[in-house]
Amino acid sequence: MFTHILAPYDGSKNADRALEKTAQLSKLTDARVSLLTVFRHHSMLEASLSMVRVSDPGSIDDAMREHATGIIEHGRKLLLEAGVQNVRAFVRSGRPARAIHEFAQKHQVDLIILGSRGLGASGDSYLLGSVSHKVTGLAKCPVLVV
Repeated sequence: MFTHILAPYDGSKNADRALEKTAQLSKLTDARVSLLTVFRHHSMLEASLSMVRVSDPGSIDDAMREHATGIIEHGRKLLLEAGVQNVRAFVRSGRPARAIHEFAQKHQVDLIILGSRGLGASGDSYLLGSVSHKVTGLAKCPVLVV
């Protein structure tokens, strides 16, 4: 059935629910799980327009990567606690939907499970968040939106 599940994870409540489904399906099918967090790359222009912190001159991308690493470790812990043994965690930068699609293609994923709305979701004007909507349109494999 399924041998490789991709679980994009942003730490939101819907992403947590998607991880629950990922754990259930992984245990049923003995599929390996790739857990993926994507943070948005900030250009030098965006960085120069942001508030300058003299005491901490690190880049915005470094701070975003560090935050994303914390998120992905939390997701990995949830999957391990749910009994999923074969989990690998990845952090990427870029546009989330495109990065998810590219990861799925490159790693021959046969199912993507993600939350319907993530942390970037705002308003109630759409049934799906923009990332989940884009992923369903781009993906070449089945997508389960939770």
